Amino acid sequence: MLTDQDYKDGQVLLFDKPLEWSSFQLVNKVRWLIRKNLNIKKIKVGHAGTLDPLATGLMIICTGKFTKRINEFMGQEKEYTGTIMVGATTPSYDLETAVDQTFPTEHISDEMIHAFAKAYTGNIQQRPPIFSALKKDGKRLYEFARKGEEVDIPTREVTIHSFEITRIALPEIDFKVSCSKGTYIRSLAYDFGKGLNSGAHLTALKRTKIGDHDVINATTIEAFENSFTND
Repeated sequence: MLTDQDYKDGQVLLFDKPLEWSSFQLVNKVRWLIRKNLNIKKIKVGHAGTLDPLATGLMIICTGKFTKRINEFMGQEKEYTGTIMVGATTPSYDLETAVDQTFPTEHISDEMIHAFAKAYTGNIQQRPPIFSALKKDGKRLYEFARKGEEVDIPTREVTIHSFEITRIALPEIDFKVSCSKGTYIRSLAYDFGKGLNSGAHLTALKRTKIGDHDVINATTIEAFENSFTND
C-alpha cells in the first residue's frame, strides 16, 4: 500500500471514469479517499484532461508533486472509440439534450461514410459545442446554452491523426479516432452528419489512450477504494 509520503511525492494514477460521473467528481473522490485513509489534511490532486459525464474511459490523475506534470499529459495524443447516430441532431451534440431536428438517411452509403472519415483526417477547423466548459467573456459556454442565448464561437485548428470506421449499422456508426489536444468528438459527430448531408450526434464515447497510457491498465474507483482496506 502506498504511504502518505508516496502520494505527496507524486503518483500518476490511471482511472476508467464511470458513466455519468464528472471529471471533477472523480478527482474529488480520489482526493477524499487518500485523505481519509492516510490521515492527510491536505494534498494536491488534479486530472490531465476532462471527460464529459456521458463519456467513459481513461483519466490520468496526478497527486502531490506530480501535478506539475499535468500539462505534459494534456498535450499528448488521445484515442477514443464511440458511436455516432445519424439522422438526428441535439443541441449538445450528444445525449445530454433531446433531439431537436431529424434528417433523411436513405441516401447514406458505406462509401460516403468511409470517404468522409478519410477526408476529415489531418488538420481541420473545428467549432467547439456550445454545451462545453470553454469560457467566453468570463462565462462558461454551457451557461449561455442553458439560458438559450446566442453566442459566436470561433473555430480552431485541431489535428485528427486517424479516423477509422469500425462498424456500420445505420443509423449507428462506430469509430476509432486518434486526435490532438482540444478536439471535441461531439463536434466531430455533428460535422460528420453535415458531411453526409444529414445530421448526427454522439451516443457513446470512451477514451482509450492518452499518449502511451492505455485504459486497459486503468483501475476503477471501486478498486481504488478497496485497495486501502485490502492491504
